[in-house]
Amino acid sequence: MEYIYAALLIHKAGNKVDEATVKKVLEAAGVKTDEARIKALVASLEGVNIEEAMKKAAIAPVAIAAAPAAEDKNEEKKAEKSADDEKKDEQAAAAGLSALFG
Repeated sequence: MEYIYAALLIHKAGNKVDEATVKKVLEAAGVKTDEARIKALVASLEGVNIEEAMKKAAIAPVAIAAAPAAEDKNEEKKAEKSADDEKKDEQAAAAGLSALFG
């Protein structure tokens, strides 16, 4: 994760994310660096619009957080329906009993 954070920090500072810069940031943070991981990170970010990727990543948690709220509303509607159904059942039972005992 620290490799990603380093790349984001470099990008936020307005600098190019390259191997030398990532290594400097990680070393400054006291992280033992792995040249292969740094190369893989820089290669995987080649041609990626980091700003756009961050916007998409920020939207995902919002969508996930909104999903339970929608489920809660559905559960409330179901609870209201079941309460109404219960009342109807009681009324039907009462009507049936009154017909038996006239």
